[in-house]
Amino acid sequence: MAVVGVVAAAVVVSPAAASGTATAPSYLTLEASYGAGTVTNGWERVERYLDTTTGFRTEGYPADGRGDQDGKRVTYFGGVSRPSSGRFLLYSAPGWNTGSRTTPVLLVHGANDTADRAWANPGESGGYGCGAASCPSTGLMQYLSGRGHRVFAVGFAHKQGDNLMQAQVVGDAIALVKAKLGVDKVDLVGWSKGEMSTRAYVSSLKPSWGRAYAGDVRRLITLGGPNGGYDYPYAHGWAHDFSIWPECGGKINAPSPHSHMTCYGLYTAHPEFSMTPSGGQDNYPGQRQMLARWDGVYGVDGAAQDWYTTYYGGQGFYTAGSGIQAAIDAGSLIAPLHSAGVPASVTTYLLAGGSADIVGIFNENRGPSDGVVFISSALDTTGIPTVGGKATIATANHLELGWNSAAAAQVATWLS
Repeated sequence: MAVVGVVAAAVVVSPAAASGTATAPSYLTLEASYGAGTVTNGWERVERYLDTTTGFRTEGYPADGRGDQDGKRVTYFGGVSRPSSGRFLLYSAPGWNTGSRTTPVLLVHGANDTADRAWANPGESGGYGCGAASCPSTGLMQYLSGRGHRVFAVGFAHKQGDNLMQAQVVGDAIALVKAKLGVDKVDLVGWSKGEMSTRAYVSSLKPSWGRAYAGDVRRLITLGGPNGGYDYPYAHGWAHDFSIWPECGGKINAPSPHSHMTCYGLYTAHPEFSMTPSGGQDNYPGQRQMLARWDGVYGVDGAAQDWYTTYYGGQGFYTAGSGIQAAIDAGSLIAPLHSAGVPASVTTYLLAGGSADIVGIFNENRGPSDGVVFISSALDTTGIPTVGGKATIATANHLELGWNSAAAAQVATWLS
């Protein structure tokens, strides 16, 4: 596949030089640009950048490859399937520099996802990959772009990565958009886990080496974001693990609440899939950071095998694990985000899905949810002083929130 405009890694490039706007930050290097004939799913351009700030690292990946970059993303990341988290992709939609809307939009995808599938082609991963039996070939990117919005999206190096590092990347992407267009502010849309990095950015929740919020976000919109946290993997651990544990036929790139599990009579350990650091591995920090206990609100699924030891820790009949509180103590960001607070200058909008009907998984059934995240979590405004609006799309499940027509219309209304 041809590469357009490949730039040596040591050269710092101003992506705005041609348009005469402000230059990009000096710590960002444009490594490659892919344009017409090389990009898919309706995007106009995809660029790969490197943030040279000391502190970024290559995060852990499961050895069996389930967390690797795939499809066109391998091309965009220069043929590297396990890139350093200091590298990221910036996608530009048609009309990114000609749209009539004043404030550009940056779309931030969720866990185990990509900017392509999330925003431009929900059907890219095949049947049911979008949460429904029939998956559309266009998404929120085309919807907003067609209505005059100047749309961009970020692509992360690690599909389940540390949300604090990804928050720094969100800030990088915003800085680039500002430089390209000569604007002062950007609107953010964060879907699911993408809510964590967008909210961490505006709240200046950061690594010790990170940069604080630059005051450049006008509106923040969260789609099915776990604003109040989630505990799905621990509340439904037995069903959840069958999709993960290889001895049981699992292949999903998601963390397990267990350290050991019996599959077809074989008791095995898989520290590489652990929610908490285990055996020298920590491949799912971004999931751990979203955890919060909901047992005091909706209880625990007592019908599940080993339900008590899965949630609270211990040795069960088929499984063993340390429990949700140990995982929270190992690094959840829900309480820190609530304490840090979103700046009052950032008007925040919260969208929830109301349909717990995701095909192929055990849907969250302890209370009203979108199949994964409780509605009351998605609409939790703790630490958010300026709430512009809240809404629930009754017909959308968690995987449909990025493309459901009613959800797209609501997002467009909030962006207006």
